Amino acid sequence: MSQIAEFSIDRSRYDDANEERTVYRAPPGLNEALVREISKQKNEPEWMLQKRLKGLELFNQTALPKWGPDLSKLDLSKITYFIRPDAKESKKWEDVPEEIRRTAERIGIPEAEKRSLSGVGYQYDSDMVYHNLKKEWEDKGVIFENMDVALQKYPELVKKYFMTSCIPINDHKFIMLHTAVWSGGTFIYVPPNVKVHVPLQAYFRMNAQSGGQFEHTLIIADKGAEVHYIEGCSAPVFSENALHAGCVELHVMEGAKIRYSSVENWSKNTYNLNTKRAIVQKNGTVEWINGNLGSGCTMLYPTSVLVGEGAKSDSLGIAFAGPGQHQDTGSKVIHAAPNTSSTIVSKSISKGGGISSYRGYVRATKSAKNTKSSVVCDALLVDAESVSNTYPFSKIENKDVAIAHEARVGKIGDEEIFYLMSRGLSEEQAAQMIVSGFIAPIVKQLPLEYAVELNKLIELEMEGSVG
Repeated sequence: MSQIAEFSIDRSRYDDANEERTVYRAPPGLNEALVREISKQKNEPEWMLQKRLKGLELFNQTALPKWGPDLSKLDLSKITYFIRPDAKESKKWEDVPEEIRRTAERIGIPEAEKRSLSGVGYQYDSDMVYHNLKKEWEDKGVIFENMDVALQKYPELVKKYFMTSCIPINDHKFIMLHTAVWSGGTFIYVPPNVKVHVPLQAYFRMNAQSGGQFEHTLIIADKGAEVHYIEGCSAPVFSENALHAGCVELHVMEGAKIRYSSVENWSKNTYNLNTKRAIVQKNGTVEWINGNLGSGCTMLYPTSVLVGEGAKSDSLGIAFAGPGQHQDTGSKVIHAAPNTSSTIVSKSISKGGGISSYRGYVRATKSAKNTKSSVVCDALLVDAESVSNTYPFSKIENKDVAIAHEARVGKIGDEEIFYLMSRGLSEEQAAQMIVSGFIAPIVKQLPLEYAVELNKLIELEMEGSVG
């Protein structure tokens, strides 16, 4: 309790931009010369360059999706796709340039590393500037590297899993774009039966105006292994649009478990078009815990493909949409083996005309006998101007299944506000308390620092919502 009492959020960590400190900034727009330049600067093997070029080719042939939020104001020709900070990757915070380190300190990364993490990565624009793993886990064979470094150190392992069976490069337009221009990110390999009981964390800061960030996260938990990975994201507010199109691939082997927690708080000028997917083998478990707020437009649907008997997926998500925001989020599960199970719990809050949309997909294939799946969507509307949409879809290909979907939409009621005000709270405090109770089931699943942060961020967003 004392940690919570002492926590205070520094709003400037989200609203202020640092002076740019770069050694390379590509001109806006995307072409083959830029893709080749990215690969050249990173000294990549030929197979990766060819994968990038194929991604570019597919991207140029594919139209923007029209089934979700409006993307017409996203001018891809004005985005800067590759920006390298003037900093080499370091294992010591004192070696990180002061201007860049200061942002990390405001976010609280060095302190969190000391107190409660097994390792930390910190990416600034297109490059990782800090990365470190505690010796305890190095000695057990755990690999925790910047994705660019992993490609150099473990080329065959990366080649086997990088955008192959989990997320192929032709998946959709923004994965094609990601393939062409990805930079930085995280690579984790946990050996058989090793259980990393203290979380690993990466934080991604997109700091440049009109910038794009395209980090790639690849996590492999081998047979019987366990790992918890935490991801945080933020960007300062600019007048020009920015783009985040990261990619997360999780490979959960037999009997393994990956918990993936993230709080994405991009600025409102950011389009957050992220892709996350897991392949889960026999008796493996994947857990997705997501908080989405801040970005003007979000399209994010963590997906689990349960390919092994007894595989399990749990997804918990919260989205907050304020004025001018459209949070289009949800979760997808494909049951492709017998005796698999999944749960999806999605909560959203809409305020000031914001739009929250749940978009989900549950499929049980012919071979997925004895499938069990439960989907629960709860939406809270703070005012009459806000909107909540639900787009669930189920595809059932065998009769031996138990699949349930439940959706509820409600408003903050006058009776609840009156009751809390009669106990001495102001109207705004009462509304904030109701919202805190609404999101509590998800917040309690986050690590302490992130749980407190998410509560504080939503509290800030709720300021001025009544009266």
